[in-house]
Amino acid sequence: MPESTTRVIPRLDLRGRRPGLRELRAALPRAEFDVEAALAAVRPVVEDVRDRGAAALHDAAERFDGIRPPALRVPAEVLASALDHLDPAVRAGLEESIRRARLVHEDQRRTDGRTEVVDGGVVTERWVPVDRVGLYVPGGRAVYPSSVVMNVVPAQAAGVASLAVASPPQRDHGGWPHPTVLAACALLGVEEVHAVGGAQAVAAFAYGYEEDGTVCEPVSLVTGPGNIYVTAAKRLLKGVVGIDAEAGPTEIAVLADATADPEHVAADLVSQAEHDPLAAAVLVTDSPELAAAVEEALVRRVAATKHTERVAEALAGRQSAVVLVDDVEVGLDVVNAYGAEHLEIHTADAAAVAAGVRNAGAVFVGTWAPVSLGDYCAGSNHVLPTGGCAAHSSGLSVQTFLRGIHVVEYSRDALRDVGGHVVTLARAEDLPAHGEAVLARVPEVEPGA
Repeated sequence: MPESTTRVIPRLDLRGRRPGLRELRAALPRAEFDVEAALAAVRPVVEDVRDRGAAALHDAAERFDGIRPPALRVPAEVLASALDHLDPAVRAGLEESIRRARLVHEDQRRTDGRTEVVDGGVVTERWVPVDRVGLYVPGGRAVYPSSVVMNVVPAQAAGVASLAVASPPQRDHGGWPHPTVLAACALLGVEEVHAVGGAQAVAAFAYGYEEDGTVCEPVSLVTGPGNIYVTAAKRLLKGVVGIDAEAGPTEIAVLADATADPEHVAADLVSQAEHDPLAAAVLVTDSPELAAAVEEALVRRVAATKHTERVAEALAGRQSAVVLVDDVEVGLDVVNAYGAEHLEIHTADAAAVAAGVRNAGAVFVGTWAPVSLGDYCAGSNHVLPTGGCAAHSSGLSVQTFLRGIHVVEYSRDALRDVGGHVVTLARAEDLPAHGEAVLARVPEVEPGA
């Protein structure tokens, strides 16, 4: 095996065996993200917002963001000014991102289903949007107008009637959220934006607040990515309010063979590592030569990129690795066990290999579909499950904002025909009053008939 000229990213050698799921989950790299530990810090913040409302939100902004916003609700004129002053090239990019996202998400809208179970007995499943949603847009190391697009577009496509966005106040922008975030809201027609960040934003959405006659009503659902404190607040308030997911640090996994371009692979690993020192970058390959070439490319690219220290820390962390396997088939086992937020396939016949992926937030197939395309302009959604949750959860979509409601309609004859079975099953569960509710309507029913 060619030796790497660098230790910029750890190696994990799984060659010579085909590990099972239990072994893979224990061996594969993963970021430490202790939400339970963050709950202790978040709980008093959330309770303070519940008890003191707007005053608590201003105090939290001063404490965590270093500034008290002029008002918690961003005025319409501030939104309009942000759009008026938006760089034309950025506006064009956002407009194209919105256009493509609408194409994809509008095709996700479900239609009601009607099933005639028996003559006179019908069950209809209606898909109904939640009444009101709170959409969180982070504002830490980077600016995320793209997250405005990814949250708002599916909610609008679902038909949600009331949308509110929250993003942290910024010291450099007079206590308002970043103007590019505000401009993205204006482009999408979002009129309700709050200068609130972190765990306190989730609490504000869950409980609502009032300031100088302006009311933020509680929401039914909170969506959007955030740091560990946002995630902890979501866990704490789940039940008071619905949540989309508990998002952890971003992840990219790349499954590649000898046909892959090492420069492309290295560039894509760096692109996700620049998000956060806890970001995970994992390359799974059956080619030692590719592994060495990627490692060499990483040395150059890490040194040349803007956020060198952040990227270097992410790549060197316990959450990142180059994983060597015997063949692509075993590589598929590895990436399915890992369940990456973003998974790229750089192999011969990449589409066929991608068809074998069962667990991933989103799959990017071949040379010309980097993760960064999905972050902005593929039309797909970039709010995706992390931390292996892709094994059981999906990314943000129109379905996130819809609820299925069963509507049951039976005639007297249809109830009579099945009523005996209802009475029998009710008695078998020692819930006789259930059966009596049927007998009150059709007393001629014979149990078991």
